[in-house]
This record gives sequence, structure tokens and C-alpha cells, in this order.
Amino acid sequence: MTTQAGSLPKAASATAVRPERSLGARLAERVGGGLVRVFLIVVGLFWLVPTVGLLLASLRTPADMSASGWWRVFSEPSQLTFESYRKLLENGDITNSLLNTVLITVPATLLVVAIGSLAGYAFAWMEFPGRDWWFLGVVGLLVVPVQVALIPIAELFGRIGLFGTVLGVVLFHTGFGLPFAVFLLRNFFAEIPRELLEAARLDGAGELRLFARVVLPLGGPAIASLGIFQFLWVWNDMLVALVFTKSGTQPITVALQTQVRQFGNNIDVLAPGAFISMVIPLAVFFAFQRQFVSGVMAGAVK
Repeated sequence: MTTQAGSLPKAASATAVRPERSLGARLAERVGGGLVRVFLIVVGLFWLVPTVGLLLASLRTPADMSASGWWRVFSEPSQLTFESYRKLLENGDITNSLLNTVLITVPATLLVVAIGSLAGYAFAWMEFPGRDWWFLGVVGLLVVPVQVALIPIAELFGRIGLFGTVLGVVLFHTGFGLPFAVFLLRNFFAEIPRELLEAARLDGAGELRLFARVVLPLGGPAIASLGIFQFLWVWNDMLVALVFTKSGTQPITVALQTQVRQFGNNIDVLAPGAFISMVIPLAVFFAFQRQFVSGVMAGAVK
């Protein structure tokens, strides 16, 4: 008994010895601290250079921009002015296009989120004939490119009077955004514990009440992620807008492209317009950043 008890610490100490690590692992441990963080910070700063340059260019006069680069403001801060933004607000084409962009993006995002949430819940937790086959059809629509449908839908909208209208662009974006929305939310909702739904049904909750009181609060991160994806896609779209809009319904992307085509030196309008077009979706992303990260990481760890 004594020898056995005395041998236990030796065995434990033998098993507690850490295996020898390779040279690459030791170097990664030493380098993976402050040096990697400094490198990532430098990469991030270089990534922000175009954004900062566009902002500073939008705050300079056309004469200053033609004379020197935007970095000249660091030595001559007196060049900064809001005159270009004042001219931008006086440009009816740009301001009207910003309004059109909002009128297109917000309804297209809300419709996709609302319809996609209901359809995702139905595919995840409701029984109906051909449910799996219908869902496979929705997944198949994910591979359909937008370019394939431009001409047929343009002809259809022309026959029913929707071509060149804001409503037509909203419907197009909604139709092409729904397959991804249904696919994303169905997979997220399917991970909700069945016991929660069964307990709510035993309490007398119907499907709509169950969806509103249980599924929607739990699916908030995925819904927020979907909303950000759809908002960014519609806001930055130019292909669909070029095909389906006219002069009075063009969004900001098409309006800026028109300004470039008509006035090659109209930089005092292009620079602030481009910055506003970029900063609004960035503000939306950062406002819902936490929900976006939670939605992307949902299901990664159980």
C-alpha cells in the first residue's frame, strides 16, 4: 500500500508534463501578442485611407482639389469648408435621388424581413403538404442570377405600368431578396428548442401569437443580420436601378453616375454625394453591429 501510494505522485507528475511544442508553435505564441495587433491596426488604418480621403476631398473647393491632393489639408486646414455640401443640398437631382433611395431601400428591406420571417417560421415549425419540396425550390432560387430576370421582368412591368416606378424597383428587390431571407431564417428558427414552442402551445398560443411572442424575440440577431444585408445590397445597387428607373425615380447611385457622364469636372457635387451615399449604410451597420455579429455567430457554438 505504501509503495502504491508513493507511486501515485510520480505517475501524476508524469502525466502532467506538457508535450514539447514545435518551433512554429513557440514563435506563433511570441509573435501572436502585440505584434499581430499592431499589424492589424496598421491594416485597418490603410483600409480607412480612401474613406478619409473622400471626406476631406468633399470638404475642399474644386480649385483646391485641382491644385493639390486631399492630404494638403493637414498642412493647410483653412481649405476645409462646407460649401460643397451647401451646393449639394441645392442640387435638386441629388436630393431627389437621396429621397428615392430611401423610398426604395426601406420598403424593400422591411418587406423582405417580414415575409422572410413568416416563411422561415412556416418552413421550420409548421406542417403542410410538400413543405420540404417547397423549401428545396426556395434554395434553388438562390443560384438564379439577377441578370437572367432583368429583361423578362422589365417587359412584365412595362405591361402592367410599373416600369420606371419606385414600386417596381421595390418589388424586384423584394423578390430577389426573399430566397436568401427564407433560407437564413428557416435554419435559424429550426434551432429553437421544441420544448419552448410546445409549452407555448399548451398555454393556448396560436401560431401567430407563438411567432410574435416566442420566435421573433429569439430570432432577433438573425433578423437584424438579414436586415443589414438587405439594406446594404439595395442601397448600393446600381444595376437594377439603371434598368428599372427613369430620371425622376433614380436612386443616388444612378444619379452620381449621371453626374459623372454629364459633368466630368463636377467634383464639388460628386465628392459630397459619394460620401453621403457611403456614410449612411455605414451608420446603419454600426448601429446594428452587435446584433449582426450575434446573428452571424448563431449556431456556431452549441
